Amino acid sequence: MKHTGKRLFQYAMLFKKPLIIALLFLAAAVATELSGPFIAKQMIDRHILGIEKPWYEIASVNQTDKVVPYNGKQYKRSDNFAEGEAKGKEVRILQAGSQFALVEQAISFDGARKLTDGQLTITQGAEKAVYPAKKLSIQELYMFYEPEFMNLMKLGAIYLVLVIVGAGFSYGQHYLLQAAANRIIQRMRTDVFAQIQRLPIHYFDNQPAGKVVSRITNDTESVRELYVQVLANFFTGTIYIVGIIGALFVLDYRLALFTLPIIPMLYLWIVVYRKYASRYNHEIRERLSSINGMINESIQGMTIIQAFRRQKESIQEFEQLNDEYTSYQNKMLSLNSITSHNLMNVIRNLFFFGLIWYVGGSSLNTLITVGVLYAFVDYLNRMFHPMTGIVNQLPNLERALVSADRVFELLDEQGIDVADGKSARYLGNVKFENVRFAYKEGEDVLKNISFEARQGQTVALVGHTGSGKSSILNLLFRFYDVNEGRITVDGRDVRDMPKQMLREHMGIVLQDPFLFTGTIASNVSLDDPSITRERVERALTDVGAVEMFRSLPQGIDEPVIEKGSTLSAGQRQLVSFARALAFDPAILILDEATASIDTETEALIQAALDVLKKGRTTFIIAHRLSTIKNADLILVLDHGEIVEQGSHDELMQQLGRYYQMYQLQQGHREAATAAVEEANVSSVTE
Repeated sequence: MKHTGKRLFQYAMLFKKPLIIALLFLAAAVATELSGPFIAKQMIDRHILGIEKPWYEIASVNQTDKVVPYNGKQYKRSDNFAEGEAKGKEVRILQAGSQFALVEQAISFDGARKLTDGQLTITQGAEKAVYPAKKLSIQELYMFYEPEFMNLMKLGAIYLVLVIVGAGFSYGQHYLLQAAANRIIQRMRTDVFAQIQRLPIHYFDNQPAGKVVSRITNDTESVRELYVQVLANFFTGTIYIVGIIGALFVLDYRLALFTLPIIPMLYLWIVVYRKYASRYNHEIRERLSSINGMINESIQGMTIIQAFRRQKESIQEFEQLNDEYTSYQNKMLSLNSITSHNLMNVIRNLFFFGLIWYVGGSSLNTLITVGVLYAFVDYLNRMFHPMTGIVNQLPNLERALVSADRVFELLDEQGIDVADGKSARYLGNVKFENVRFAYKEGEDVLKNISFEARQGQTVALVGHTGSGKSSILNLLFRFYDVNEGRITVDGRDVRDMPKQMLREHMGIVLQDPFLFTGTIASNVSLDDPSITRERVERALTDVGAVEMFRSLPQGIDEPVIEKGSTLSAGQRQLVSFARALAFDPAILILDEATASIDTETEALIQAALDVLKKGRTTFIIAHRLSTIKNADLILVLDHGEIVEQGSHDELMQQLGRYYQMYQLQQGHREAATAAVEEANVSSVTE
């Protein structure tokens, strides 16, 4: 996870400018918001409860000096006197219950108060004091409060301005954080998709397409939530908590020390939660990938599933994966329920209870003002809010880290950088020299393959299924590399050539052609700007398909949906054939290219091939031997070895395996068997 965190941080640093600005906005928003309790404290202690401070009688009257006229005399509060200003007799205004009374003398001590029959009784422990007092009416009390109204309104206005400014900063930081997160994930998705283009073919042999898709879509979306929600809450929460703890120390360090145990409790909470959540989330993401893989496979193979009545078995297999996924989701749900924000609320209430006990049972209750206590409780409430936000984001954090692990695992796969340069068109002289190859170690599929194809020659590969025909062409294309021996093109080892430059002058037509969503024309050109419209039409004309496609409503601009399912097998093959020819390859590979084409269409292609093969090295894999009679070289393979090679006439004269295969396809089974037996007898006699 440390490595994953570092990688995520590196991605974030690609867009550090908006992130830094967002954090500055966040700090400003926190500062403005945390100033609220300080303003409230000032309003309570100075301007509301400040009425209980000592008042002094004054001789001179100045309306600007916050003087209060009462009962024919002038009074001024102690904190409004200028330095050196003369003070007269001290009086006090004290609250007892819901009533206020004026005591025309200083008091010895403060404590519990009681106003009865013009007397104010103050009790503190065993001590008791009684003072003559006059109950103040609402109008009289208003007179003593009136000098503070302007200050209260100023502080209220300052608070309102801070709220508005804080809201602006908060909006800015939210917008910038989320915009940066979207750009980070955009970059990550681009990197993942680019990585897929770099991965060797054998990676996809071992990975279901649905699992790869899941990493690009579901996993990157989970990582987006990390930047948008999780980190925003963690950043915000951390700054809030640090700011609030600092404010608490400014208010009263003793109360601040009382709250410090909350931090290690939160840390311990996160550690314990992640220990279990990480394991559950790994299983959940793995099951989700398997479900996506199965859905993808089922959709692509729906024809076979329904044709062989395997719907029930497919449903059962899906239900098993779905049950496992749901089981781990429920385990995760139980963990989240146990460690949810409700537990945080319980801890908060316990701290409030402890605070009441701590303050009430110690000498602090006589030293802490109401304003300080109000501000402290407000800050404590504010501190638990971001902590609850952090706790609520823990499930998303773990899910995102697991998803990030899977994304980076894909990005760390060994790939090949796509070469940007162009290479000169090579002649197409191909030579295999003692080539051995195995998909799995120790299980050779090609053994000591040696042959040479010169420029302009046509080489046909024939043999039973699994004899190694397609493997030879996979090596030539460098979808895989040889284990022993070497393959050269124009005398240069293909392993010394960048794969993209090697394939730049190769064309291939597969037995099962793949068409992309677009049009017929775009599937021929693959949207390569160097392939002009005229070149596309010429390629279609060369394979005899242009008239066929002109009969469609939009001609060669007819839309093609995924995999070209609206076209016939023969039409898809013709598009694939025209695609290879449009790129004018030096080496053309036909892997059972005429297998899906009817006899009439095949005749058109064969006629076109006679022209197209000139100056181009062509490799043909064919089971229909009648299509390769004109090949310059025919290689007969059996279990990964070349058992016969030569032209059609030479191989027929040998009366060997090729002769027998050809006669069987022509329907001369008995004649072929007799000829082979006669040849074997003659060789033994000799």
